[in-house]
Amino acid sequence: MNSVEQLLAELDGAREQLLVVIETLPDEALTQPGAVADWSITDVLVNLTVWESELVTALMQIEKGKRPTRLLAALAEAEAYNQARYEENQERELDRVFDDLMKVRLELEEWLETLSDRDLTDGQRYKWLNGRPLAHLIRQITIENERRHLPAITHFAQQWQATQDEMEDIIPLTTITILNSTNE
Repeated sequence: MNSVEQLLAELDGAREQLLVVIETLPDEALTQPGAVADWSITDVLVNLTVWESELVTALMQIEKGKRPTRLLAALAEAEAYNQARYEENQERELDRVFDDLMKVRLELEEWLETLSDRDLTDGQRYKWLNGRPLAHLIRQITIENERRHLPAITHFAQQWQATQDEMEDIIPLTTITILNSTNE
């Protein structure tokens, strides 16, 4: 397996872990704040998408021999970048969030398939990476970012499901029948 295939397999594995955790959650759970700090799961998905989108743009710039200045600036000020993107995307509809998440991943995979092993693994290939290989940067922005959020999302999903299970155990008192006895 070459470096591109390995990286694509790692990307698929990390994404699958995330999607399996959230697949049974209803929209209400996905949009509820507090899943990861103050963020909802939807907010996290948007964050993953915007970082991958920056990465795709960076790969386009790299192909043209340019330094990906916007991505590097975002990485240098990650918290500010995350906050700005969070504020920009508050009104994004859930269906669009999932569509964008899938679309940008497909674009990223297509761009990765254009890279050579040397492009990915040679730490001296891109001077602006200060000796790190491009594959390391890609893993940091994608796989590591997803895995960083996974424990909190998993905990939230388990808590949500436990609460739903408890609610199902409660017998609803929808009807109370009072019997009256009348003397005739």
